[in-house]
Amino acid sequence: MDSKMPYSLLKENIKKYVEISNEELDTICSFFKPQIIKKKEFLLTQGDIYKFEGFVIEGCFRVFTIDKKGNENVLYFASKDWWVMDIDSFMNQKPSHLNIQALEDSKVFLIHRTNKLALYESLPIVEKLFRVMSQKALVAWQRRLIRNNTYSARERYLHFTSTYPNIATKLTDKQIASYLGITHEFLSKIKKQA
Repeated sequence: MDSKMPYSLLKENIKKYVEISNEELDTICSFFKPQIIKKKEFLLTQGDIYKFEGFVIEGCFRVFTIDKKGNENVLYFASKDWWVMDIDSFMNQKPSHLNIQALEDSKVFLIHRTNKLALYESLPIVEKLFRVMSQKALVAWQRRLIRNNTYSARERYLHFTSTYPNIATKLTDKQIASYLGITHEFLSKIKKQA
C-alpha cells in the first residue's frame, strides 16, 4: 500500500464521534500505519495477543471463533469505514479467542497498542474519541443481542441484508448463516421464502 495513502476516510470517521481540530486529526492519523491484507490472510489468529486496532479502508473482514467441534461462529463483519479489533485481547494483552480474516484483498490502517496509549497521554480528545466509540459499539452489541433473542431467524436475516447490503453481497451463505446462528440449510429455506 502506498504509505502516502490519504487518511481522509479515517478523519471523516473520527469526526463522527468528536469535534476535533485538523491539527489533532493529523496527529492521530500519524500514529496509524497502512497495511494490505490479502484475501484469506489473517489479521489475528485465535491464541495470539492482539497488539493493534484496525480501521478498514477497503475490503471486508470476518471476526469469528471456532468452537471445540470445529464450527465457526461469526461475531461480526468489518467493511470499509468500520473498525476491526479484539478489544479483550487488545486491552488485557491476553491470548485472543477470535480470528480476524480478510474475505477479500483489503487495506487497513493499524494503530499499535503502545501508540494508542501514547495518544491518550498526549491528546485528551483521543480518550473521549475511543470512549464514545466504545459506547456506540456497546449499544450495537446490545441491540444485536436483543434481536437474537426476540427476532425469528427470518427477521434477523432480513434485518442483516437490509441494514448491511454492501457487506451481505460479499459473503457466502455459510458465512451469513454463521453470523445469524443458524444452519446453512435453514438459511436456504429462508431465502426461498423471502
